[in-house]
Amino acid sequence: MDTALLSKTAAAMVAKGKGILAADESSGTCETRFKSVNVECTEENRRTYRGLLFTTPGVEQHLSGVILFDETLRQKTNDGVPFAEYLKKKGIIPGIKVDAGAKNLPLCPGEKVTEGLDNLPKRLEEYFKLGARFAKWRAVITIGKDIPTHTCIYANAHALARYAAACHEASIVPIIEPEVLLDGDHTIERCEEATEATLRACYAALAAYNAAPEYTILKASMVVSGKHCAKQAGVDEVAERTVRVLKRTVPAAQPGVVFLSGGQSDESATAHLNAMASMKGLPWPLTFSYSRALQNPALKAWKGQAGNIGAAQKAFYHRAHMNGLAAQGKWRAELEKQAA
Repeated sequence: MDTALLSKTAAAMVAKGKGILAADESSGTCETRFKSVNVECTEENRRTYRGLLFTTPGVEQHLSGVILFDETLRQKTNDGVPFAEYLKKKGIIPGIKVDAGAKNLPLCPGEKVTEGLDNLPKRLEEYFKLGARFAKWRAVITIGKDIPTHTCIYANAHALARYAAACHEASIVPIIEPEVLLDGDHTIERCEEATEATLRACYAALAAYNAAPEYTILKASMVVSGKHCAKQAGVDEVAERTVRVLKRTVPAAQPGVVFLSGGQSDESATAHLNAMASMKGLPWPLTFSYSRALQNPALKAWKGQAGNIGAAQKAFYHRAHMNGLAAQGKWRAELEKQAA
């Protein structure tokens, strides 16, 4: 365990005005996204698409890291440079998704637990050799009738903690991602309650497994109204409730918090981040680790056509730039219109 390397990596991941691109979609998720723009989900198309994102000129000004899928970590640019090596030269840290996905939790209908602890230390050793310096593990917490249960929260917290400890041993910074889903008609109050319970359990488990917060990054979901809730909370309320939960549960020793966009629209994710980053007296930097909210416009512009790569990169750069500003509390809605 190289604590100096862990500290250096964690600090760089949450550097001022920079965030993390989540480009670790499984082939299934990738297929769904590609279908929306009529592109066949082949390995070559996935490589081309991710390559266009990574090679976007100047994007390193707003990106500190990229979470890769196993397949992508082994792929190369058009010029034959391994993606991890290419990103590192650009000053962007390569990361890797290591979980094996959320599976049904026995005796807990409607709830899931994330698997992938088998052989994890061995896999992390290989990923380190391939250039990955941080990892990600996503747990899924669903809000519904009588759920989340204590069982579900507890099972996922322990898996996240065991994963984090294995990462530390491998000198890889773990991103822990306990995502409270926005699917459902629950109120924002209910979301706040579930998020707080989840984070409390996660940090208790991390302590139990000796995983130090100093070398860990939280990828948090925002406290928002359920997607189908009749009353949708405004930007300021989302910011206020989210930061309150984080202050109650996340150790000040942690280097930073990154947010997932979790199905929010591109601009909502940016506006929410901006409102939180503008708050005074935060114990840690807040930034982004978005997938769809960074990639959406680029995917729509690309449509699988080589001739559209320039337009796609421009769209991608714009979203990275907007979120980089939001992470500093400097974003304004007018900036979106100017670019358009």
